Amino acid sequence: MSTYLITGGAGFIGSHLCEFLCKNGHRVINIDNFSDLYDYRIKIQNIMYFFGADKEFNFCNKEEDLKKLPDIVNGPLYRLEVIDIRDSMSMERIFQEEKIDAVIHLAAMPGVRASIEQPLLFEDVNVRGTLHLLELMKKYGIKKWVCASSSSVYGNNRKVPFSESDSVGTPISLYAATKRNCELMGYTYYHLFNIDTVMLRFFTVYGERQRPDLAIHKFTRMIDEGIGIPFYGDGSTKRDYTYVGDIVDGIQKALRYVEQNEEVYEIINLGGHHTVSLQCLVETLEEQLGKKAIINELPMQPGDMDQTCADNRKAQDLIGFEPKTAFHEGIINFINWFRGERYVGTISCRPCVQRER
Repeated sequence: MSTYLITGGAGFIGSHLCEFLCKNGHRVINIDNFSDLYDYRIKIQNIMYFFGADKEFNFCNKEEDLKKLPDIVNGPLYRLEVIDIRDSMSMERIFQEEKIDAVIHLAAMPGVRASIEQPLLFEDVNVRGTLHLLELMKKYGIKKWVCASSSSVYGNNRKVPFSESDSVGTPISLYAATKRNCELMGYTYYHLFNIDTVMLRFFTVYGERQRPDLAIHKFTRMIDEGIGIPFYGDGSTKRDYTYVGDIVDGIQKALRYVEQNEEVYEIINLGGHHTVSLQCLVETLEEQLGKKAIINELPMQPGDMDQTCADNRKAQDLIGFEPKTAFHEGIINFINWFRGERYVGTISCRPCVQRER
């Protein structure tokens, strides 16, 4: 059994990863700050789905709910700590108390457009937060980590598919710049302090528990409720959609690779290796929902990439990664989740009842 520290483990990808590792007999320390990016109760539901499925959770308010949550979900293989990665004192306490074998760093401020509006916050969380983590790894002798990067680092690369050897010196959003910065800091700590590193460039992850602000979830809700969807450009922009189950498989294979090898610094694409246009995405959602979308045409947004497409050959050769879930299959899985278990309060969680005094 290994002990892994996962940052951002209550979110979309992180909650799936925590479940996978614990199911396979490993111990997980989940660090998450339950930021105000979206309703904190969604993250509680992500955790309760697996780690508290046989228990009740009565929602009251954020402060009280996060205070009681660890006592409900923690067990021999799982420890939740509500901590911001920038809080170096609280983070150091965890490193002092636990014997950590490796770190999986998923926590970040996400979003291309949001990063243009809040550049200082993105730099503080994504760059300084990662630097705090690397300093603690150095101090406590933790020599293995996997870090989430992003396909956004490729900018408007005209060479398709995107390969790890392509130039990434011209990011077109602050978010992309912070992710590239993390890759460079990772190399520096590998070079100076022998911290073995795998950087994973995720390509447009989707699936069950996807954040409500991301396109597939957002469009599904709007089409289902008869609300007009924001349709940026002419519908020809393309994304390499990658199912969350395949991403988790790629993370665990990268983790195994970095644990089994020495003197490692690798950057690896994790993508579905097929692109879907915005127009095709909307048509697929319409088909699965049995409803027509109301289209609100808007100009392209600053920072948006024309297309993404992963060259997965390095992932295949180095870690044995091969995406298995076709786009339509993944969409069906998402729609089934959307219609069933997506709402806060449906998984052994009930709102707090205010009693008369």
